[in-house]
Amino acid sequence: MTGNCYRMNSGNIIQISVKPSTPGEHGLPKKPVNSAEIHFGGVDGDYNNYRQEKKKGEPDMAVMLITRGILDDLNKEGWPVGNGDLGENLTISELSYASIEPEQKYRAGTALLQISFKCEPCTYLYSLPYLGEKKGPEFFKTVKGRRGWYARVLEAGVVKTGDQISLEE
Repeated sequence: MTGNCYRMNSGNIIQISVKPSTPGEHGLPKKPVNSAEIHFGGVDGDYNNYRQEKKKGEPDMAVMLITRGILDDLNKEGWPVGNGDLGENLTISELSYASIEPEQKYRAGTALLQISFKCEPCTYLYSLPYLGEKKGPEFFKTVKGRRGWYARVLEAGVVKTGDQISLEE
């Protein structure tokens, strides 16, 4: 296996992001933590308003991940998004966003995740401080298909910044 093939199937967790339920606040942006327990209901310390209130705790939406490459692309296009800004729990480097597909299983730290589906943009993105009402709809269109992936938890575990995330065959 070549280095490039390997890198398409694995990467490193460069940030773990969470946001507790805070009355009157949206869940974006999420803030970094050094490590977190991942359980069947999601990432410890994180509360996803949409998943909990509209989707009744949908297990297929327990964890959200995105690759740093997508965030870098958005930055090059003039959108200064950082890790945690789009609601992701895990920001991953060195893994190709295009290589992620539904039903794939990834070992993240000691947790085992299975990709469910792509996360679609939501109006909460309008609350990012640099958007405002005029830029919100444009950004909404820009991130369509690039907001990240939801995953269900097959095995609970712990994830730490710097841990590897790799495709399980």
